[in-house]
Order: sequence, then C-alpha cells, then structure tokens
Amino acid sequence: MLRTKKWIKTGKLFCCVVMIVPFITGCWDRLEIEERAVVLGVSIDTANTEEASQEEDEVAHVSGSIPAPAVGMVRVAVQIALPGRIPLGPGESGGSSGSAEQTVWVIDVVGHSIDDAFMNLQQQVSSRLFFGHLRVIVVSEAVAKKGLENVNDYFRRNPEVRRMAWMMISKGRAIKFMKAAPKLERVPTLYLMSTLDEGMRMGKFPKDYIGIFWSNVSKKGQEGFLPYVEMKKEQNVEIKGLAYFVGEHLVGVTKPLEIAGYLGIKGVNPAGYRVFIQLDNSSDTIMTNTTYRKSKIKVHIKDNIPHFTIKVAVELNIEEKLSEKSKLNNPAILKLYEKKQEEVSVKFYSDIIKKTQQKGSDIFGFGEYIRAMQPQYWNKHIKTNEKWRSVYKECEFDIHVSMKLRRIGMKAQ
Repeated sequence: MLRTKKWIKTGKLFCCVVMIVPFITGCWDRLEIEERAVVLGVSIDTANTEEASQEEDEVAHVSGSIPAPAVGMVRVAVQIALPGRIPLGPGESGGSSGSAEQTVWVIDVVGHSIDDAFMNLQQQVSSRLFFGHLRVIVVSEAVAKKGLENVNDYFRRNPEVRRMAWMMISKGRAIKFMKAAPKLERVPTLYLMSTLDEGMRMGKFPKDYIGIFWSNVSKKGQEGFLPYVEMKKEQNVEIKGLAYFVGEHLVGVTKPLEIAGYLGIKGVNPAGYRVFIQLDNSSDTIMTNTTYRKSKIKVHIKDNIPHFTIKVAVELNIEEKLSEKSKLNNPAILKLYEKKQEEVSVKFYSDIIKKTQQKGSDIFGFGEYIRAMQPQYWNKHIKTNEKWRSVYKECEFDIHVSMKLRRIGMKAQ
C-alpha cells in the first residue's frame, strides 16, 4: 500500500515537471527588434545595364566562374524604419513637424534579379532585412510592361510578406515614392497605404491587396489589375486608374472615372463617385453622387459564343446643380435625369468592357462565371486561360442600367 502511494506521488511530481518545462525554456530563437532592418516599402525600377554594372558589386555572382544571367537589370529601393523614430502613439502619427528623413532610411541598389538586388542590399546593411511589416511595393510602369514574373515569384516565396500589403504601378520612376515626404504623414509608406485603404473605404477603389492580385493572376478565367498611381507636385499621390494585365504583363491603364465603371459592373459597395449629367437640348446640368450599387450577371451560350447579360442598379443623390433654372422639385424632371444617366451609363460600362476586350484582359472575371455556370462549355471549348483571352475578345454583352434618385438635398428650388 505504501509502495503504491509512493508511485502515485512520484507520477504526480513527474507530470508537474513535464507541464512546467515548456514554460521555462525561454526564447531560444529570439531576434530582437533592434537587430532587424524593418522594411516598410519597396520600389522596383529598370536600370541602365552599363551604369548598373559599374555600380554593382559581385555578391551573388563572379565574372568568369559563376556568371550572372543575361537579363535586364533592376534598381530596387527600400524604405527602412529607423529604430526609436517611428511614431507609436495617436498623438504622434500624422501631420507632425518631423520629416520623413528622421523616421526612415532609403537605400537603393541594383541587381540582375529581385533576389540578387536584395542580396546586394543585405551586404550593405548590418541588420537582417525583415519583411514582416512590408506595406507597399511600388513597381514602375516600365518594369510592369516587361512582366512581373520575377517580382511575384520572389515575394510569393518569402513567408514574411503579408498578403494584405499593397502593390501598385507608378507612372514614371517608382523610387520617388520611397523618397517622398508627404505633409500628412511622417512615414511615406504609411501615407501610400492609407491613400489606397481610404479610397477603398470611400468607394473610390476596389479591394485589391497583393494576395488578391496573385489569386486573380492564377485563375483561368480572370486577369489581375493593380492601382495605377502618380506622384503630384506637392508629393501627394493620385490614383490615376486601374493598371490591367494579361498574365503578368501590363497591357493597359484605365482613366480615373473608369474605376467607377469596374465597381458598378461588379456591384462593389460602398459607392462614392460623382458625375455630371446634362439633359438633351438643355443647359441644365447637375452632379450626382452614387451611394449604392448592385449588379447581376448571367451568361448563356449562343453559336458557341458566350453572351453576358449584366443588370446594374444604382442609387443616387443630387450633390449640386449648375444653374438656378433647374427645377429639382419636379418629379418629371427627376425622371428625365434618371433616364439620361441610364443612357450614358450603358455606353460608359460598354466602353470599359470593350477596352479590356481589345487587350484580352478579363479583369471582371467573366471567365470564372462561365467556369461556374457553363462548365461543359468551358471544358470542351476553352480549358485554358490562353484560349479564354482570345474567346473573351468575341464575347457579346447586353447591359441594362437602372438609376434611382433618392435624395435631392435641402435646396430643391
């Protein structure tokens, strides 16, 4: 009996020791934040081969024995957070007197590939590069036209890169976005990120994080798109349109208002764009604000060609009128404005679809509707994304738009 109690006591003690051991092991693989070079933003540009070859050090290759690949070189710039300089509290965030140079460090290097460039950069930085807080990747239009295969491959393989980061295409050089010093934010990368995040919340831009872009690029019946941005003279950033792709190659850019066309066809909410509407044979002009969108897409096959029927319902408010002669308290006049905006919207949506059809870039995902609703047709006649790009150019679209003016404002006379 005593021996049994002794074994039970020993067993309980052993279990306690086993349970306590995991809590006293400590952080054996810890890496202090001061030992990391936290990368907040990355820009990627093309580089002149002759100038870049003189600037580059042979870190990932050696002339003669280990030659570099015979491809165009790239210039990669990074924005690294300076330890202890990044504002943490709400009172230190935007609009502060500190400049961007006091919070981040911008370094640019050249390389034969993205990984080669980062290897050259790591050779110049004492701390290990850390991409866990990467928020923005800016790629120049020139690089995007050549193709994003190398860019996507590197960042998709890196487990530290979050899929909630933004990738954008810049008009002109991308490095200037890393060196910008906007007045509203001490950290330029956070200003770029908030520009797109706020645009998405205000209905100015669709949700298109880098993970969504990679997902669209991988689909058989859809192409990817990215925000197309431009640096203005006061170092503020303008969203210039959608940069749409065929595969991983940039093939075209929309106008800023055509973003609203994409959002309308997809039925994305919230809505936030404003447009002018003018009645026929009249100088009466008003500006309307879209408040709600809803769309329904159906597809049927006719003579082996997909025919899509798109129904878009939009709710509007009147924001202003440009002439005091406009009588907005008359229901008949409001009906005329609704009908007129329906007419121009049908042409507006059709033109956007035709623009993407000419390039074979289905950013709307119509091919995915066929895969879901007409799987037999897809498996027999299309099968691949290359085939769908050519079939998409021949598709026919029937667009119906319904407009409803909900509010006319406090001043109706």
